[in-house]
Amino acid sequence: MELNTLKPAPGSKHVRKRVARGIGSGTGKTGGRGHKGQRARSGGFHKVGFEGGQMPLQRRLPKRGFNSPTREDGAEVLLSDLERVKAEKIDLAVLKEAGVVPGSAKRAKVIVSGKLTRKVTLTGVAVSKGARAAIEAAGGSTDAPIPQPKPKREPKVVPAPQPQADAKPGKGKAGAEKRAGDAKETSESKGERGAKDKGEGKDKREAKETRPEPHGKKGGKA
Repeated sequence: MELNTLKPAPGSKHVRKRVARGIGSGTGKTGGRGHKGQRARSGGFHKVGFEGGQMPLQRRLPKRGFNSPTREDGAEVLLSDLERVKAEKIDLAVLKEAGVVPGSAKRAKVIVSGKLTRKVTLTGVAVSKGARAAIEAAGGSTDAPIPQPKPKREPKVVPAPQPQADAKPGKGKAGAEKRAGDAKETSESKGERGAKDKGEGKDKREAKETRPEPHGKKGGKA
């Protein structure tokens, strides 16, 4: 066998069909595109999965469940795994070196599974409530914070309605009498001012009538 004699296996390669090469070729005229329509035109392309406005298949199918994109970032560590690790101070790098967690792990958490009989010190590794008790019972320690319960929301206190204040002065019987007296005085003062203005207007009209007419106006020639 030489390089110039190499060739594909029989039947693995097919001759490309040359469409629209005359009506005698079997695929002439429309070239397999059919008559008219969007797919028969050049550039007549819609998005993948489009079904002419009908609800497409990828939307008709039901969807269930959830795949977290960060599900591979966390790893679980058993108490029996901590028993196998030789180091006394354990962090994420030690767990990766010992092969307890994969190299792609970004965090780890110790859970209750197996037994721990030796003293270990965990740094930067989360622990469950039961795992914390087991580690401390064996004389070890961890720097993971203790989860605090969320504070309960207190119901909103609605202030009680306040009793109405005492009646303001001027709103009783005495106040009504006072307002009536003020209105009466106001009307009397207005009447006096009106009468005075009326008298002054009358005097002005009388003075105007008794004034002599100038020469040559409304009196004829002298």
